[in-house]
Amino acid sequence: MEKKIGKNVSSGAKKVERIEEETKVNAANVDTQTQSKKKAPKKTAKSTKSVSGKQKKGASKAEQKESAAAEKRLKAAKERAQKKEKKLMKKAELKAKKLEKKAALKQKKLERKELIAKKRAERKQARIEKKAELKNKKLERRAEKIARREMLKNETKAEKQKRLAREKKDRIALKRQKREAQQKAREQKHLARQRAHERRAENKKHKREQKTERKKNRRGFGGWLAAVISLGVACLALATVVTAGSIEMNDMNVASENVSRATLYEMVSVTEDMDNNLSKLRVSSGVREQQRLLTDIIVDSMLMESALERIPVDAATSTDISSFVNRTGSYARMLLSKISAGEKLTQTEKNTIAYLSDVNSKIYNELNTLVTTMSGKQFREFLKGGEGAVSDQFHQIGQDTKTESEEIVDAPFSGEGNVGENKLAAMEEISESRAEELVKEYFSGYHVRETKYTGETVSNEMSGYNFVLTDENDVEIYAQITKNGGKLAFFDTYEVCTQKNFDLDTCDELARDFLAGLGITDVEAVWLSDAGMVADITYVSNGNGFRAYPDMIRVRVCESKGRVVGMEARGYLLNATDRNLSAGISEEQARAKLSGNLECENGTLALIPVNGEEVLAYEFFCTSGDTEYFVYIDANTGEEVQMLRVRQSANGSYLR
Repeated sequence: MEKKIGKNVSSGAKKVERIEEETKVNAANVDTQTQSKKKAPKKTAKSTKSVSGKQKKGASKAEQKESAAAEKRLKAAKERAQKKEKKLMKKAELKAKKLEKKAALKQKKLERKELIAKKRAERKQARIEKKAELKNKKLERRAEKIARREMLKNETKAEKQKRLAREKKDRIALKRQKREAQQKAREQKHLARQRAHERRAENKKHKREQKTERKKNRRGFGGWLAAVISLGVACLALATVVTAGSIEMNDMNVASENVSRATLYEMVSVTEDMDNNLSKLRVSSGVREQQRLLTDIIVDSMLMESALERIPVDAATSTDISSFVNRTGSYARMLLSKISAGEKLTQTEKNTIAYLSDVNSKIYNELNTLVTTMSGKQFREFLKGGEGAVSDQFHQIGQDTKTESEEIVDAPFSGEGNVGENKLAAMEEISESRAEELVKEYFSGYHVRETKYTGETVSNEMSGYNFVLTDENDVEIYAQITKNGGKLAFFDTYEVCTQKNFDLDTCDELARDFLAGLGITDVEAVWLSDAGMVADITYVSNGNGFRAYPDMIRVRVCESKGRVVGMEARGYLLNATDRNLSAGISEEQARAKLSGNLECENGTLALIPVNGEEVLAYEFFCTSGDTEYFVYIDANTGEEVQMLRVRQSANGSYLR
């Protein structure tokens, strides 16, 4: 039988159907052939019967065999078709998965690109925002710097002292927080060590108990053991005597160390209390509060002196610290007596209080650092007289007490402000535009290329318009024009002055020329200093035949360029006026009131501020050995109303 299998089958299913159809056709052909054989003509009866029987039997076997073969072929074809179909389906699935994976990978790459682009854009935007933020912060800092400069430029000494005290208080609070955190950390560390020590002691105790228990269970050794015990008892007795003496000595050393440590803590507490009192005294204006603070300072100085005697510092350091403490206590007693007599503190005395406060603050910070950082071993070495960190720290404290005042240029009666009637209040008020015209006129010789108005300053005594002028070299000049009268009250600029090309006399002439341009001619120089290549000259009016210290002007001249770089005329503008005053006693009578220990030059009439009032007095420049003084004798009563001491430093002279 011809096997007919269709070619180019598109799928396994179609092939199976076709095979089934062909099987049916083959079966039909088999039936047809069988029937045709049955209808063939008979030859003879016997031969026909035998032949037909054989044919029938053979046909039946052939049909069965063919049918079985057909079924087998059909089954094999179905299996092959199923396998091929599965293979094709699997291949299709793999291809579909591959396509899906490729599509997913492509989508992932696309998403990654989008994410990278997004992040890049975000980073770019963040950089732009950060740059803008930094620019804004820079502008804010610049504005704050300008505002602070304006504030510092126009603040009074009392406001400056309050600000410094506030900033100092904040720094102290921050340091105190750090100390507390460090102390807490040390306490926790100490507690952890103590617990570890207790655990080790407990373990040792447990081991000893186990060892003792094991010894009890051992057999004795008779006489040998008795001898050993006797010898051990003797040794134990001797060791007990030695140990008792050693323990007693250790107890004494520990007690001494604890006393010294407590004394050191007491010194920290006393200096901190003194620091608070001096800081408050710098800004206090009430008589009762000043008396209370001065009394506390006197008590603190006595406590500090007592504590210092119990600390084994070297002689030089002890002398330095004791000297400062005694000076502080003595000065507090003098000021307390003065306030109790109804007098007020002068600006010079307030400057001295500020100086003492600054030095005491350094001592307190050094002591506090010492207490919080030293170890027990270092402190024991110090108590034994050895050199070490504690001894070095005390030496530094001794050097701190020798700190000189930063206000080296301190003319007589500087910073007193308005005394009596405010002369500016009666003048006509000007506009902002007029003030700008005036400031350009005042600085016409400074080659100003830009003038900018920055706001107003308002105070009880004087209000003004503020300007920033920029010259051709981009140097900024900060100036203030009074609202009443349009006077130049203040200006300041920064000039690099590194060489001394002009002496004080030449600087005096330059300063007078500048003041003459402002219409101020009736002045006399009373104090000259040239610290840091900048001449600082103080002028007072003398148009009435005497030096009027309330009418004060301070001018700064750069000795490298010969140019006026600063001026402060607040006292002159507030107080300058014609005065008709005369002395009640002669210069000889006033000189007779001076101490015999002083050698004095000829006296000069001077108007000085005393407790907010103007007093006419004779001014004498005196010496006692190498010490210089300014002594003022009331020109009407003959009483000594003021005495100032001239102090020298590496940077110039100042008054105390």
